[in-house]
Amino acid sequence: MQSEQSEKILLTIAAIGLVPIALSYGFMPEKTLTPLYGIDVANTNLKHIMRAVTGLYVGQIVIWLLGATRDNIRKPALFCLVIFMLGLASGRAISFLVEGAPHWMLIVYFILELALGIIGLTFIVRQKNEKPVAR
Repeated sequence: MQSEQSEKILLTIAAIGLVPIALSYGFMPEKTLTPLYGIDVANTNLKHIMRAVTGLYVGQIVIWLLGATRDNIRKPALFCLVIFMLGLASGRAISFLVEGAPHWMLIVYFILELALGIIGLTFIVRQKNEKPVAR
């Protein structure tokens, strides 16, 4: 019971935390990405890509919120969270090695993605190792 509550909390925190990032990437990227990171977003193609990424993020937010509120979707939502977070973190790690250190906020994102991904993976492994209760 406590692990189910922890899973719900993790999925909810991840969903809520991703909302401002998704909005900053796609709602008005030139108003957020340029002042925050110094990225010139005047190019139509880049705006298109950023809005598509926002759509991907919104899709993840939806599956995580469904997982937080519906038992039958919780495990797939945890898998989605782990793959999403660790995928982002591994891409950032490669970028750190190739390009060097980015803006400090992107380093914070990396730390959060790594932490949330590892916590989600821990929940999945714990579920697998738990023995079903005899009825």
